[in-house]
Amino acid sequence: MSLVKENINVAFRSVRTQVLRTSLTISIIAIGITALVGILTSIDAIESKITSDFSRLGANTFSVMSKSSRGRHQGKTQKTYPRIDYYQATAFKDQYHYPATVSVSSRVSFNSTLKYEGKKTNPNVAVLGGDESYLKTTGYDLEVGRNFSINDVDQGYNVVLLGTDIIDKIFSESENPLGKQVYIGAAKFTLIGILKSKGNSMGFSGDNQAIIPIGYAQRNLESENTRYSINVMTNNPKDMDNAIGEATGLMRKVRKDPIGKEDSFRVRRSESLAKELLENLSTVTIAASVIGAITLIGAAIGLMNIMLVSVTERTKEIGLRKSLGASSKTILGQFLIEAIVIGQLGGYLGIILGIIIGNVTASIVGTSFIIPWDWMIIGVVLCVIIGILSGIYPARKASKLDPIEALRHE
Repeated sequence: MSLVKENINVAFRSVRTQVLRTSLTISIIAIGITALVGILTSIDAIESKITSDFSRLGANTFSVMSKSSRGRHQGKTQKTYPRIDYYQATAFKDQYHYPATVSVSSRVSFNSTLKYEGKKTNPNVAVLGGDESYLKTTGYDLEVGRNFSINDVDQGYNVVLLGTDIIDKIFSESENPLGKQVYIGAAKFTLIGILKSKGNSMGFSGDNQAIIPIGYAQRNLESENTRYSINVMTNNPKDMDNAIGEATGLMRKVRKDPIGKEDSFRVRRSESLAKELLENLSTVTIAASVIGAITLIGAAIGLMNIMLVSVTERTKEIGLRKSLGASSKTILGQFLIEAIVIGQLGGYLGIILGIIIGNVTASIVGTSFIIPWDWMIIGVVLCVIIGILSGIYPARKASKLDPIEALRHE
């Protein structure tokens, strides 16, 4: 044990005497570990956010939306399907009698500007049309104010629900926003409710959006490209398959899909969308691992080169230690431990940087602080492996030096 401790001390002394070379190698190792730990911790944070967001919707929610495909594939023109229009969506809502809550919504704009008196938002506000059940089926809650009434939706009144990001930008802290008149483009709306904060997910802010009655959106803002979606929340999660089956049959009837032909729309469970997003993230995980592995291979080569140079420069020292009784095994252990120490220094630096980068991402997407114990352990193990693989050849070379020839070395 005392020999190992002595070899570690010798390793640190060697690092201090070769600051520039060891610093470069440590930096390369740190970059590789940072890529692994940082990116993978960021992915963990995003996965946590996606899981959290979709769990709010529950396992009893699904959507009916337009199916579309454009362009050419393998030389063939792909089939396109008519969009779900407002009348089809509302007809489905009126005729769907399964024990469930149904809402109709549409995307109006992703780049609107809201104004109140002399203040305005950036042109990046998402404006959606929704009905009286939209908040319930999409997992939103109200901080203050009220939801749309059936009358608001049917009559298409100029009322709006706003996210907290918008409220913070156009109203002062001492001001009560409820009842105020805000402009979306050139249209004036009365603010009746403020949504509870949902944070950011996959680059989209749930707090930077405005929801207006679907009736108003359909009458005043509809275009030929407007697509309507139907959200369904069953009363019992166990009824999902039956609810989807009935919804599919009803939508085929509303859309007049011919018997024997495929559906002209698509049905998506909220959990399946989360699964698709997580599967996409797994591709990013593989890419990050490959980038980190390539960087670490380069670092291993650099570390081996440094150790070979160190053996050459310290040939006399090796000869002196052998002449004083040090065994080949002791010399091998000395240089091997030195390589492992350099690898661990790079690894610890990379882990620290990776945790910082990962938690900056966690802060941006709105999740709690993450300590990636699994990736930290993997990083430490990888650096030990790099140290052993990079140091074994130089260490063996040093251990086989003849003490007399080593002492004569210039």
